Amino acid sequence: MVNTFGRIGRAYKLTVLLLGVLNCAFALAQQSNNSSFSSTKNLEMRTQIVGSWLINEDLSDNSDDQVEAAIKEGGGKVPRRWFSKRAEDFYRGGPQEQELYDRISYDDVLSIEYTEPEFTFTYADNYQRVFHSDGRRRRTTANDFYAEGGADFSFANWDQGALIVEARPRDGGFTLETYTLEAEGNRLRVEMTIEPASFRATINLVRVYDRAN
Repeated sequence: MVNTFGRIGRAYKLTVLLLGVLNCAFALAQQSNNSSFSSTKNLEMRTQIVGSWLINEDLSDNSDDQVEAAIKEGGGKVPRRWFSKRAEDFYRGGPQEQELYDRISYDDVLSIEYTEPEFTFTYADNYQRVFHSDGRRRRTTANDFYAEGGADFSFANWDQGALIVEARPRDGGFTLETYTLEAEGNRLRVEMTIEPASFRATINLVRVYDRAN
């Protein structure tokens, strides 16, 4: 009887061990498949995001509305308009150190170039952002900041077919932008979280572009 129970115990342990090995193998295979799928999606995005894009106003948030909502949420006051209509791009045109916010929130055109790992985003008036897509961050010192008069900088990563861009504008604020493609690569959706240093609340904004070339 002792030998019988001993054999059963050893068989049970071997079965548990085998199941553990199989589970690990399955998990590794699943991880490999997910990684391969993600790499394929990222490669497609890198290829298709390049080009010229034009804002689709019908599918995009109104930038002034979203800025005004953030002002109110932060406890600020907005102008009262009893009979007059708010001017277009009413909240555009702050200090020079806030120019990046204006460009990503209001410019109707966006041109994207990519030479691995570097992106060049060009907006209206030839305003450009140049940054890397490998998560590389620009190193700066206080001396560099004051010698150059301050400078906007951005950096990016790929995440399952999306381009995630973070920026540090000159005013000391923050932006997080998520770029994804729709309509078989003919539409670019940008979801933004914008936090100017002077704001008490976050601006949440979605802008949608149609391919122009």
